[in-house]
Amino acid sequence: MASVFTKIIQGEIPGRFVYKDDRCVAFLTIAPLKPGHTLVVPREEVDHWIDLPPELAAHLMVVSRHVGRAIQAGFKPTKVAITILGLEVRHTHIHVVPINAESDMHFERQDHNAKSEDLDAAARKIRTELRKAGVKGVAD
Repeated sequence: MASVFTKIIQGEIPGRFVYKDDRCVAFLTIAPLKPGHTLVVPREEVDHWIDLPPELAAHLMVVSRHVGRAIQAGFKPTKVAITILGLEVRHTHIHVVPINAESDMHFERQDHNAKSEDLDAAARKIRTELRKAGVKGVAD
C-alpha cells in the first residue's frame, strides 16, 4: 500500500511543494514544529534511510541543504536543523526545521492546528528564497 507521502507526491492528497525533481520532492508538513518546517522525501518508497542507494541519499542531502538555506534566508532562525526519524510514516524523509533552541526539535510540540494561510505563506517564502538562490526544481 502506498505511503501518505507517495499519495502526496502523486497528487492524491494535496501538498505544499517547494521543490520537485525526478528523484525527490520537498513539501511543508501539515504539523510543523516551527513555521517553514519542510520534509525532503524521495519519490521511491524506502522505509529506512540506511537502505537508500548512496547516490539517492547524497541527493536528498543536497536538496535538504538548498531548502535549509532558503529557510535560513526567509525565516532568520539561529540554525536550521535536520533529523531523520521515520517512525510515523514508513517512507524515508528528512525534516528540515528552523530552530532557535534544541527544544524546538521536540516533536511533542508540533502544531497540529497550523492555519492553511500560514502554511501557504511559509511555502511561498521558501520558494522565493530557492528562486533567489538559483535553485533548479523549485515547485510552482
